[in-house]
Amino acid sequence: MEGKLKSILVLVGAIAIVLIVFSSMIFVTLKPGQKGIIFRKFSGGLDKEHVYDAGFQVVAPWNEMIVYDVREQKVDETMDVLDKNGLSIHVEISVRFFPLFAKIGELHEKFGTNYIQQLVVPEVRSTVRQVMGRFTAEEIYSTKRAEVETAIINETEAVLKMPQNNIHMTALLIRSIKLPPQIKNAIESKLQQQQEALAYKYKLNKEKSEAERKKIAAEGEARANKIINSSLTPALLKMRGIEATLELSKSDNSKVVIIGSGKDGMPLILGNN
Repeated sequence: MEGKLKSILVLVGAIAIVLIVFSSMIFVTLKPGQKGIIFRKFSGGLDKEHVYDAGFQVVAPWNEMIVYDVREQKVDETMDVLDKNGLSIHVEISVRFFPLFAKIGELHEKFGTNYIQQLVVPEVRSTVRQVMGRFTAEEIYSTKRAEVETAIINETEAVLKMPQNNIHMTALLIRSIKLPPQIKNAIESKLQQQQEALAYKYKLNKEKSEAERKKIAAEGEARANKIINSSLTPALLKMRGIEATLELSKSDNSKVVIIGSGKDGMPLILGNN
């Protein structure tokens, strides 16, 4: 009986030693923002179908738990690219992304845990070069900058989310576009001249519009005067004169009204003064 007890104690002790030695391999804790996949050395290799969530996990000591950080990550890239005419442009870009949770098995099989340098960075750099190579430096720097940025964002996102890549891009920002000083100065000078030309054209159009307005107003006034003059017949003028004379005769000032004694038979008013 005593011998049997010793055997049990030895067995328990051996198991305890094994657990202590291999505890880091057997007991795995996945933290928030982490996912895990298992590589089974003796039964099927990489298990791409089963993705383990955050929490406490138990793994056979002969298997390996591969841990992935699936939180959103950011990469800053600086590069020199060539425009449509072969001019060198310095570009600074930031891209934010995370791996698709359910697809980290495929991601690991193709690129490994270093997928950022193996996949994300090369694809971003390649897309930026391709897009900017379709535009001139002036278009990239000023006239079509928004179009260039939109094309880079859309094409990079399309490449990263392809089934063989399994990356979701959340944002891509062009932080800076720098041209050689002489090219930058030439473009800015051209843009300034264009703005001055537009301002001068606006001024000319405004002055032309004002001249047209004055011309139309003068023509309208001339037509009105012509109509008035054509309606002022001698008889009408004489009648208006008589009406005005009669109104004056009603005032309190002393006067003498002689009918028919004025020019053209108009009444004549003689006052005390």
